[in-house]
Amino acid sequence: MTENGRIDPGDMLKLKRWNTPTIYNGWEAIAKRDRLDGLWNREETKDFMPSLGIMVGRAVTVRIEPANPEHPSACPHAWEEWFDHVASIDGPKIVVMQDLGKPAGLGSFWGEVSANTHRSLGCVGAIVDGAIRDLDEMTNAGFKALARRLCVGHLHSWPVDWGGPVEVFGTRIEEGMLMHADKHGFIGIPAEDEGALLWAVRAMDDAECETVIPAGRFASGSSRQEILAARIEASRRYRELADKASRGGAQ
Repeated sequence: MTENGRIDPGDMLKLKRWNTPTIYNGWEAIAKRDRLDGLWNREETKDFMPSLGIMVGRAVTVRIEPANPEHPSACPHAWEEWFDHVASIDGPKIVVMQDLGKPAGLGSFWGEVSANTHRSLGCVGAIVDGAIRDLDEMTNAGFKALARRLCVGHLHSWPVDWGGPVEVFGTRIEEGMLMHADKHGFIGIPAEDEGALLWAVRAMDDAECETVIPAGRFASGSSRQEILAARIEASRRYRELADKASRGGAQ
């Protein structure tokens, strides 16, 4: 962990050991806000590269509008400026992209060239509230994407602005936020919760594995009364461990 309470790339690798729902469980235990205010996708996402597994990184935010032909002429050097911005941020990074033309998704910013270029700049993937294309080529580049749909063209895809907050899949994400994503969707971790996240995720996962999961999985052959009694006791113990996690491990 760094001095400012942000986790380092080594801890990000550890977070890749769990799926995104498990990360949510850990966040929920330590959250300083109501769970309904969590920064997870409110709308359905589609993981077009499930074989690439889980991605974790810092959000790099950008907005595009492929159906608007004015952007390339209005800001002819936007691509170079965008690449410079991406390169200035420490990795691993996930590009979090708002398509201003939502829900049309007519054109794609992403394809074989963009995936390889951004991969070389330390990006592991993208969360795109719009479309992608060149699916096999992006997968071959090792660049994961969650998006709404596939499309065939790029139209007038162009970086419009970047570095500010974006809204993707019904959720507002700030640049620099820790992101975790997989086939279930994504979650952004507020800065105030980041430092305790890894410990909390591990604690909550251990709590499940020691209580409610074995109570259900290994109940075969027991009587109905025994199954229900074991479940009640496992739930009680789980709540104790969850409460301990929410208090940071204090006895």
